[in-house]
Amino acid sequence: MASPKVGIIMGSKSDLPVMQQAADILKELGVEFELTIVSAHRTPHRMLEYAEGARGKGLQVIIAGAGGAAHLPGMVASLTTLPVIGVPVKSSNSIDGWDSILSILQMPGGIPVATVALDGAKNAGILAAEIVGATDNAIASNLQKYKDSLRDKVMESVKSLEK
Repeated sequence: MASPKVGIIMGSKSDLPVMQQAADILKELGVEFELTIVSAHRTPHRMLEYAEGARGKGLQVIIAGAGGAAHLPGMVASLTTLPVIGVPVKSSNSIDGWDSILSILQMPGGIPVATVALDGAKNAGILAAEIVGATDNAIASNLQKYKDSLRDKVMESVKSLEK
């Protein structure tokens, strides 16, 4: 088994139903990944070690999902030079998800976090695969097949309506 190229982290196990979508699409696209819990607030030392060690273990992208105050993506981005994709998660303590969205989206200059839609882990996985695929032709080919399948589904819908 190849070493993981994408790290998927989340603030708590309750985020797993959302973050599993990133794992599922990465698996479908043939991108090796790891999946774990790293809480910015409850395990800050673990977060620091994870972010600072990510490049050394071969990761190329980190997907970080968090709800509520949602500090995990930004804090991880501040500790690594790898691209970080933030997934705002609508959690039980969330203000309709807007707190998570704004916490991840409104990063200060110099600490970018690519941010997807609320609970948008599937798109985060696709974006991570695109980043890896920029230098990996096999992943790029898998992405092209996936995008072609999306087009084909739409064209099938068009044909069924035009009958």
